[in-house]
Amino acid sequence: MPPRKPSPVGIHLLMSGSPSGLTYAERVGAEAIQLFASNPRGWAIPRPALVADAAFAEACMERRVPVFIHAPYLVNLASPTLATRTKSVAALRHSIERGSRLGARGVVLHAGAAIHSANFDSALTETRELLLPLLDSLADNAPDLLVEPTAGGGAPVAATVADLGPLFAVLGHHPRLGVCLDTCHAYAAGHDLAKPGGVRTTLNALVKTVGRGRLKLIHANDSKDPLGSRRDRHARVGTGTIGTEPFAELFRHPATNSVPVIVETPGGLDEQRHDLTLLKTLRDRDR
Repeated sequence: MPPRKPSPVGIHLLMSGSPSGLTYAERVGAEAIQLFASNPRGWAIPRPALVADAAFAEACMERRVPVFIHAPYLVNLASPTLATRTKSVAALRHSIERGSRLGARGVVLHAGAAIHSANFDSALTETRELLLPLLDSLADNAPDLLVEPTAGGGAPVAATVADLGPLFAVLGHHPRLGVCLDTCHAYAAGHDLAKPGGVRTTLNALVKTVGRGRLKLIHANDSKDPLGSRRDRHARVGTGTIGTEPFAELFRHPATNSVPVIVETPGGLDEQRHDLTLLKTLRDRDR
């Protein structure tokens, strides 16, 4: 068996693609970066900052810091509303374009929700008709599209690992399609990561459902709420209902070998530095 490659551990930057953002990432000890390409809670698409993006991409490349883009929270390709679907495609295209300029490895998008369970079949169809052309149009230097299962509210297209099966099937298991697994979401959706072996069971199921090598990014967030709550409320690593040890188990699984890990936990510089230090300690403990 080849030697295990450590997973770079990093943060989600609020200072989107700026020099100050990279300086902040270095101060907290981030080895990977995730950022928004535009306002996460709005549809407006900003003018491209070509010079700044090129400088940021070059700086990250020099430091060997992998970059990921998170699409706006409003994106919902499964929405029953045509206007929302249309705006979602435009926002996702912009995320891909900016991700290409920044040298990003992937664009994370929430799996989306049908809003009402009666709309589920059409939601899956809409997702296929909108997402498949985007996947087919990706250039070689464009980031992959990484579907992030949600916490389970609002008739989601994918919340549990099992839900990814039908989604990957309608998308033809496209080679540019990957997964971003959020630990808080998975726990809220019913995967008991807190029990001994729970992370291993979940990751085994993920590999069986979507195949090896599809897990491209992990969001390492504890949960403020209990198992199966369907509530997406992040807690700092080790302070919530998931606890500390499951995150150590996360790093030991073959599916996470070299996969970047991003924290999206509350707090400022000191809190984020503490969470990153804790995750690195758990990562390196059994090496």
